[in-house]
Amino acid sequence: MRLYLASTSPARLALLRQVGIEPVVIPSHVDEEAAVRRAADENGELDASAMVTLLARLKAEAVLGSLPGGEQIDGVVLGGDSAFELDGVIYGKPHEPEIARERWCAQRGKTGTLHSGHWMIEVVDGTARRALGTTAHASVEFAADITDAEIDAYVASGEPLQVAGAFTVDGLAAPFIRSVTGAPSAVIGMSLPTLRTMLAELDVDWMTLRS
Repeated sequence: MRLYLASTSPARLALLRQVGIEPVVIPSHVDEEAAVRRAADENGELDASAMVTLLARLKAEAVLGSLPGGEQIDGVVLGGDSAFELDGVIYGKPHEPEIARERWCAQRGKTGTLHSGHWMIEVVDGTARRALGTTAHASVEFAADITDAEIDAYVASGEPLQVAGAFTVDGLAAPFIRSVTGAPSAVIGMSLPTLRTMLAELDVDWMTLRS
């Protein structure tokens, strides 16, 4: 049994390797902003949970049949997406240092929610069979005494620019996070307990994916 990861996220790949799974990585190349705009035009504004689940599904569906060399997918395809919500506002990746700094100034001393979307497709000899999706949630509490100098130094490291919410719990931002309620892996990139449960729903034993 193989797991195909429809993502180029280093964090998701590292999580899977941490538990003994070496996935086949397939970039999905989904235009996320366009997909969210289209969904909002059709159905109204999406909440954070619906948004990350939608993007996880689109990423998983985008890689079906896309293996190089004509090889067929045979196993489980996994798509994932994350967003951070603070005071009712949904935040993705800041990309720019100024934006990352603004977010850190706003979130110190507060608690926000990391939403981690998962979508899984069972594929047998290249044919998609069953599919399911869900979202895991984790609350993240930030220290109130983070100084402006600490924020500037963290932003200058470049780490927060390409991660949802402009922070990590397993990297340089760890000393600024007082607590996580929920699966810590959900904050990193995907909920490993959720992944195990989803696999069981598809009658896949978690241990059969380990290399």
